[in-house]
Amino acid sequence: MEDDFLRDDVDDEKTIEFIKNYVPQELKEKFSDDEYYYFLDLIDEYYSESGILDAVPDADGYVDIDLDKIVDYIVKEARKDEMGEYDPEDILFIVQGEMEYADSLDE
Repeated sequence: MEDDFLRDDVDDEKTIEFIKNYVPQELKEKFSDDEYYYFLDLIDEYYSESGILDAVPDADGYVDIDLDKIVDYIVKEARKDEMGEYDPEDILFIVQGEMEYADSLDE
């Protein structure tokens, strides 16, 4: 079980590094590593609570994911958790970066 946690930590670190390289220059240092980890947790939470993980892929093997809904979820949860107010456009880059990283693992 401890190995799973260590593997998850390494995966999160790799994901965050990928996202930092993906986002525009002005966003790279805008968020702390703690915020990036928080955003990743919320993305995972959204996936598990929204039913996306149980969705049936289309004929081409894809599941339609509405990025705006994920962004809205993160912004709303961050406000509720008193983490701060985040610009949805900034969060969209993070969500896109996470998705690009996941896609790169499938290649």
